[in-house]
Amino acid sequence: MCGRYVLFSDPELAEIREIIEEVQKQNPEIKTGEIFPTNSAPVLLQENGKLMPEAVKWGYPDFRGKGVIINARGETAPEKPMFRKSIEAKRCIIPSCGFYEWSHSGPKTKYQFNLPGEGVLYMAGLYNDFNGERRFTILTTAANESMQEIHNRMPVVLTRPEMDQWIDSYQGALDILQTGRPALVKQLA
Repeated sequence: MCGRYVLFSDPELAEIREIIEEVQKQNPEIKTGEIFPTNSAPVLLQENGKLMPEAVKWGYPDFRGKGVIINARGETAPEKPMFRKSIEAKRCIIPSCGFYEWSHSGPKTKYQFNLPGEGVLYMAGLYNDFNGERRFTILTTAANESMQEIHNRMPVVLTRPEMDQWIDSYQGALDILQTGRPALVKQLA
């Protein structure tokens, strides 16, 4: 499960700062800091063979008309009517500076998860248009050992070499969904 993530325009993270600045040219009120469901945030979409940032609202509308669907299970997304077309042709990448998860045993504690030694964390996502509004959802998978003590699910974290594979190839995307995700480090948020 990924219910919040973080996106800071830190001067040390030129990669993230450039993405935010590019999106702000079109949408000056883009959300940064802690990103909540239904916020519009930068997402990387393929356009003319290049990854381009665009402001997209987080959460597919729930088919029951209540709330939004912020996560999709990577294991079942290819079979689900809501996600099938998106996983085939509308994959995106969600840039972040890490994601948050809360412990559920003992006092509720908020942790931030990142790749070791990296300030940037990319998550696999899907997007689609609903009534003229573009929306995205984050794909999740079973938690690996680095996450299991906090939650049984985690976002599908992409390594840099996997980013092109995720965007360019449906089969490549399916392969990513079937492989273990990199170990993460946690810190108190």
